[in-house]
Amino acid sequence: MGLLSVSSQLLFSLLLLQKDDFLVNADEYDHRYAPGDKVNLWVNKVGPYANPQEAYEYYSLPYCAPQTEHESETFNKLKAHSIGERLGGHALRHSGHDLIFASGDKQTVVEECNTEAITEAQAAAFTKAAEDQWFYQMYIDDLPVWGMVGEMLPDYDDANVKKLGIQPKKDGSESDLQHLDEVVGKNMYGLSKEVALKPYVYTYRYLSVSYNKDRIVKVDLTSDPSSLVEVKTGADLNFKLFIKWESTDEEFHSRFDRYLDHAFFKHQIHWFSIFNSFMMVLFLMGLVALILLRTLRKDYARYALTHSHGSDLEEGEEGDAELDENGKPLLDHEGHPAASGGMPGEDSGWKQVHGDVFRAPQFLILFASIIGTGWQLITLTLGVILFAVAGPLHGEVHEERGEVLHAIITCFVLSSVVAGYSSGSFFKSYHATSPGGARSKAASAGNASAQWQATMGLTVLLLPTITVTILSMLNTVSLYYGTINTIPFLVILKLFAIWIFVSVPLTIFGTLLGRHAKLSPKGKGDLFPCRVNAIPRPIPEDVAPYGKPMNLIPFAGLLSFGSIFIELYYLLTSLWNYKFYHVYGFLLGVYFILIIVVSMTTIIVVYFCLNAENYLWQWTAFASGASMAVYVFIYGVFFFFFKTNMNGFLQTAFYFGYMGLIALNLGTLCGTIGHFAASRFVRAIFQNVKVD
Repeated sequence: MGLLSVSSQLLFSLLLLQKDDFLVNADEYDHRYAPGDKVNLWVNKVGPYANPQEAYEYYSLPYCAPQTEHESETFNKLKAHSIGERLGGHALRHSGHDLIFASGDKQTVVEECNTEAITEAQAAAFTKAAEDQWFYQMYIDDLPVWGMVGEMLPDYDDANVKKLGIQPKKDGSESDLQHLDEVVGKNMYGLSKEVALKPYVYTYRYLSVSYNKDRIVKVDLTSDPSSLVEVKTGADLNFKLFIKWESTDEEFHSRFDRYLDHAFFKHQIHWFSIFNSFMMVLFLMGLVALILLRTLRKDYARYALTHSHGSDLEEGEEGDAELDENGKPLLDHEGHPAASGGMPGEDSGWKQVHGDVFRAPQFLILFASIIGTGWQLITLTLGVILFAVAGPLHGEVHEERGEVLHAIITCFVLSSVVAGYSSGSFFKSYHATSPGGARSKAASAGNASAQWQATMGLTVLLLPTITVTILSMLNTVSLYYGTINTIPFLVILKLFAIWIFVSVPLTIFGTLLGRHAKLSPKGKGDLFPCRVNAIPRPIPEDVAPYGKPMNLIPFAGLLSFGSIFIELYYLLTSLWNYKFYHVYGFLLGVYFILIIVVSMTTIIVVYFCLNAENYLWQWTAFASGASMAVYVFIYGVFFFFFKTNMNGFLQTAFYFGYMGLIALNLGTLCGTIGHFAASRFVRAIFQNVKVD
């Protein structure tokens, strides 16, 4: 317990002291200001609007430093960031602008700067930003604002342009973000290739800050279309920021509501999708109930009838009676049980595999590690969703940068004990029935100990190794392109310390708990309802199509995917299209629906396979649940090509890297759910059969 205490203390110390000590302002964290206090304007990133991960430092573009009193002290200084912020691709730096809180209503403060004659390289940078529709993001008191860098516009003095009657489409009342939503990836003027476009950059910006007493509640930023200046080598650019403070009655607690797209997330389609998924749950539960209450009862009655009367039957007499749908024997015209006339008796069906159904799955060490990882992901996902649902109690997670990633790290570390216990207890249950288990004469104590160590080590390394491998490749790409999504070395060092000093000890502790856990039901010596035969039974090859796992698994995954694909659309839109996901109640409901659907479909698949006398149900059950990940990834491919305007190697690599990681983790989670449901089902049906 001393190890756990030290690990827990270290975890919370690292999470509390995870700020980079660069620049901190106390007022910014309690969100209260007095008149005359300085308010920081942070610049976060700049990059193509179509590519969320292609983000660069704001001053990577040749913007000039504002000529203010404190410009030399604060300009481009890095803000303190948490691990979650760094992983989320945030790198806030001070803009150098001086904002004084409540510096007079309806009075506009102008801060400006002038560039020297821009070089050819600087002109090329602005030209690329205009061509690729770059935007920038700023923060004031943790409220984000967005603005456009520039636009590609036609020469309005050109004869072809005059003939077409083309006029600028952006007006001063339209926000930059709304304008980008309309024009990104499109030919906004419908021009032919004969009309040349020239790069222009916005030089005048209007920043409106609304406050209620001592708190900032609203921030707006617009770019003045009349300030567009053509980008040319040798041109001098004059940038101005017009700052205006306004008093308002709006409440502080609801200041983030304007960023939430309620019309999108709470649309009738969203509600309908939940209802549709719920109806699917009812259908699948009814189907499983039909199997359990009718088909299985009929099987039990047939097996019991054969077992009780088999010894009294004379040679040549039928060994089975024909049963009705309720499992009762049908009577002939004389009142005697009618012969089945070919109905399979005890020589076929799922009961015949009672001596092999609890045999250890192939690659037991790997399977145990995957199951442990799956239970960790189940716990992690539920913990993060519940944390988000409880937002009104501790602060909405979508209002704090990196809050969700912070919660994921914490839940991952704390759930490591679940991974260790699950893999350890599973390995203990089935090790005795494996070819090299304790019941094998060739097995030795040293070999068993080595297998335990391999199980524990693989559980520790499996998920982190896959995740780190994918993220390392993406980090290398990001480093090559010089984006702010590159994970700093100090953050990598902190994450490694949290993993090696907290996650690994908790996993080891959980494995030891699982190894020494009493797993037999009600204190009995046997772990399973049926004994495992020494020699495996051959699996029939000539079975009906519905008895083959490869025919059933894709349908199970399709049904599971059908229960979540609408919610998946909303999640992917939030992840890749600059929307704040905030309907966590929906997400919690869909999560429980997913658990039920995966469980029901897996039970159906396993029943058909056992009925075909295929006792290798464990990998089949896992694959039935995990197959949904294939459909998720395929939908991700569809979303990339038809729902986004992403382009370029960097963004494509990040998109498919993240989608692969999401699909892999979701597949492991659903596979574990399916295996658990199938395991309970198999134990239940074999608990009630009489075996000689």
